[in-house]
Amino acid sequence: MGLTNFPNGISSFGLPVYGSIQPSGSPLVQTVLFVDTVNGVDAGPGTSPTAPFATLTYALTQIPTTGLGTYATIYVMQGSTITVSSATALTISTANVQIIGMGYGNERPLINFTTANTATIAVSADNVSFQNFRVRGGFLSIAAAFTLTTAKYFTLVNNLFYDASSVLNFLNIVKSTGAANTIDGLTCINNQWNGLGTTSVNSFILTANDIDNATVNGNEIILARTATAAILMTVTAGVLTNLTCIGNNTISQQTADTGGALINVGGSTSTGLVAWNTVCDLTTATDIIVTTTAGVRFFNNYKTGVVGASGFLLPAADS
Repeated sequence: MGLTNFPNGISSFGLPVYGSIQPSGSPLVQTVLFVDTVNGVDAGPGTSPTAPFATLTYALTQIPTTGLGTYATIYVMQGSTITVSSATALTISTANVQIIGMGYGNERPLINFTTANTATIAVSADNVSFQNFRVRGGFLSIAAAFTLTTAKYFTLVNNLFYDASSVLNFLNIVKSTGAANTIDGLTCINNQWNGLGTTSVNSFILTANDIDNATVNGNEIILARTATAAILMTVTAGVLTNLTCIGNNTISQQTADTGGALINVGGSTSTGLVAWNTVCDLTTATDIIVTTTAGVRFFNNYKTGVVGASGFLLPAADS
């Protein structure tokens, strides 16, 4: 079906309808752009699947700086490949933009990290999200797929992170280098990380400072690494307040749980909920699922250090 336009900016392509109505009854207007790295042209309009831009970097520059159009959705078409070869190859300083990959399975767009272990997507704006991408580590010990400075409510949903080999790999997926509370609202839901690296691999999320209102739910992480570190989150200083951590399934080949196998948080005054998570590693000594002084509350979390055995409730149930 061809593109049709309603006067208030709502578009229809037969299946998805971009745009909606606010509770007040007035149209919700935002910028909608398309990227196709195979068939797109950056000089084109970029406003439909049949006339897309060629690069995500160019599409980001086409978002208006004033008005309702500053709220943007960028659709990256199936079969596209976005190459990230340095710390500046793809920087996002535009707030209020969701970037959505189209397609299913291996037709989802690929974000391919190459050339340097400092290659990363640098995000320095609030309310940025990536959804439905394949993200490949293709260089030795890539520090992080995403590096956040001031980036509140950064969101990852339904992405697959994986390594090209045991030496072409990610060490972390999300890394924050900003001050305390600069990535409040961090949200990671239903992502998968299949990590082949065996040394120096750290956590899905690494931060040095406080995060408030983080939501980390439904992620599946399988790591070949032997390094001792928390699989899901490492907070080297500070605390996690109002944390929601539910339904994550995690596996690591580490043989110790120093600091917590699921979450290692430096401060003792964290708050929030850690529930229905599973952790499997090769620990033969004391099992710790989250730093013992964390301050969060636990329900129905299971941990095992024995391959082939089901997990046991950890921490122990209250009497």
